[in-house]
Amino acid sequence: MLAGLLVLLLLGGWEAYARLGGIDAFILPAPTQVAQALWDDRGLLWDNLLVTGQEMVLGLALALVAGALLAIALHAFRPLRRAIYPLLVGTQAIPIVTIAPLLAAWFGYGLLPKLVIVALVCFFPIVVTTLDGLASIDPEQHKLLRTLGASRAQTFRWVEAPAALPAALSGAKIAVAVGGIAAVFAEYAGSENGLGHLLLQSIPQLETARAWAAVVVLAALAVFCFSLLALAERHLAPWAHRPKDLDA
Repeated sequence: MLAGLLVLLLLGGWEAYARLGGIDAFILPAPTQVAQALWDDRGLLWDNLLVTGQEMVLGLALALVAGALLAIALHAFRPLRRAIYPLLVGTQAIPIVTIAPLLAAWFGYGLLPKLVIVALVCFFPIVVTTLDGLASIDPEQHKLLRTLGASRAQTFRWVEAPAALPAALSGAKIAVAVGGIAAVFAEYAGSENGLGHLLLQSIPQLETARAWAAVVVLAALAVFCFSLLALAERHLAPWAHRPKDLDA
């Protein structure tokens, strides 16, 4: 409720400033103009949304699989973790803006370079959160399983994997918030469609309201994907959402 009121206040202030502040609409369109562009260009926005949505979803899925596998390997082999983890952290200092044109030059302007860029951006938070989830197991549980004669695979299946699943999905929720930005950067580097391509075209054409409409659609896509991941987390890892006993 409070969030909705805050949004209405912000939109109202934006509308008043855009209408009464003497600013040209091609510089800062009013929210009502953006809403009109959402309706007038709904077909164009939808077609480009499907392209960017495909890049986000497939790139996130690729990052989730690769990130989980790497986190498991780093957890299982400590020397590998000491060798690779610092390099993994160091890669986050590389601006994705500089990588996108190189990947476009190597792989062309199809879907592949977009998937790689989105996966690279989403990869790090998934690895870190999954690795933290795997490392959060109580040592006493490991001792108990060894006492019961459980193998390494059984320990992973019954203890470590359930503990890491909510963490991996939390990392995916973090990643999806920036996955849309990565997809737009990838489309900036070279594309024929997508919301990033539409943004790049709309601004020089002084279709600023359409550009803002594309931003709104991109934000809605990120919120939708985040909500789906939150729903998946509740169904796949219900134990992570059990109410805590405050009297314990």
